[in-house]
Amino acid sequence: MVYEMPQTRERIRGSSAFMKFNQEYPGDWHLRVRRIVADGRYAVAWIDARVGAEHQDACVWFELSDDGLITRVVDYWPESYDPPSGREHLVERW
Repeated sequence: MVYEMPQTRERIRGSSAFMKFNQEYPGDWHLRVRRIVADGRYAVAWIDARVGAEHQDACVWFELSDDGLITRVVDYWPESYDPPSGREHLVERW
């Protein structure tokens, strides 16, 4: 499984590192799926993301294996930003 965030140019490899990344992510995030569109091995989700009073929409692309497991996630946010410090042990930058 590979997780990429083009706005911060970060990539995470492996489901364990992805889970740890989400457990350590700063802030009290709340996500709501607004819409999912899927076709075979590809899907996209429109996400309503909130942390405190801040609101953002995100677009998340998924690739799935033949047995339905997620193999790649590309997470697009409205604007580029500098990644928070403290997650260097989980990500690679490009």
